[in-house]
Amino acid sequence: MFVRLSAAAAAAVLLVGPAGADNPAGLQKGDRVVFLGDSITAGGVGKTGYVTMMKATLAEKHKDLGVELVGAGVSGNKVTDLQKRLEKDVLSKKPTVVVVYIGINDVWHGENDPSRGTSKEKFDEGLREVVGRIKAAGARVVLCTPTVIGEKKAGGNTLDAQLDEYAGISRKVAADTGSKLCDLRKAFVDHLAKNNPDDKASGVLTTDRVHLNEAGNRLVAETMLGVLTK
Repeated sequence: MFVRLSAAAAAAVLLVGPAGADNPAGLQKGDRVVFLGDSITAGGVGKTGYVTMMKATLAEKHKDLGVELVGAGVSGNKVTDLQKRLEKDVLSKKPTVVVVYIGINDVWHGENDPSRGTSKEKFDEGLREVVGRIKAAGARVVLCTPTVIGEKKAGGNTLDAQLDEYAGISRKVAADTGSKLCDLRKAFVDHLAKNNPDDKASGVLTTDRVHLNEAGNRLVAETMLGVLTK
């Protein structure tokens, strides 16, 4: 599908360069990692949040790197909100790595009223603009796929098909822009296939079908660290 980009998005994409060109492997000494996202990321800096868990692991196993982790999650955010606050909340902090974890609200908010969600075209365009502007500022990008809206297995949740489409967009944008991909959608689906024998809608990795419990935060932390440290 051909997607018409805004002038800002088109300029940002041009600045990205060829796939993989500016994506060195692994964390580097002195990296400042900013986590950009919605309420799940806002919760990530809590006592049992995934950012907090990652800090503890890095302090134990990679203390010599002196990596700084900074949360920049805002409840209710969609990709359009990230576009608006990227400079103030992320780029002004001079990150060397930005982890972009968005997409749940872009789908979920449109469940009963599509106008409250984000169209696939706008989601694609927004991700490309955000990634392009981050890279233009000299930082590396890790782009995450959205996780779950309901924990039932084998496509048993109402929005599974749409979430899979949006995860596919995130994967393609990561590939097209040379960004690292953190496929949280796949990690969650695979985990639930093995660890949700009662086919519960919540309670395995989430508290309410969306927001993460401690196990969900741990899975995100482990999955992100696996991407960031290789």
